[in-house]
Amino acid sequence: MQLTRAGFLVLLWLFVLAALRVVRSDLYAASGLRASSLPGFRRSEKPARGSKAPRQLVVTHGALTGTRISLDGRPILIGRADDSTLVLDDDFASTRHARLSMRGTDWYVEDLGSTNGTYLDRAKVTAPLRVPLGTPIRIGKTVIELRS
Repeated sequence: MQLTRAGFLVLLWLFVLAALRVVRSDLYAASGLRASSLPGFRRSEKPARGSKAPRQLVVTHGALTGTRISLDGRPILIGRADDSTLVLDDDFASTRHARLSMRGTDWYVEDLGSTNGTYLDRAKVTAPLRVPLGTPIRIGKTVIELRS
């Protein structure tokens, strides 16, 4: 009987710790950690000669296909949270899944600790990555691109 109680108590504590870890990761993502403070981040000073600056974020695949968001230099939060700039109704997207932000004259995508990952073209995003025009970004079943 004591062994059963102890086992149940251990399982209960493991559940509580797992729940706290999820809450902590959501709070950490919502705190707006700057990409420039992350190792491996490099600021680009000028766009390549002759390249066009992105003006829109366009959803190319998924439930929101055709949705366009004008780029005005402010960060774009993507996820299931109601306060996201692009709210995804997708079981494969996290509450705070990814962020697009401008660094210098370039846009960067960063994964905010999502469960299923963020992909730039076919590469998993593990650190902030520069997003070239027309390169697909996949978040769950949704694909987005920067366009001029």
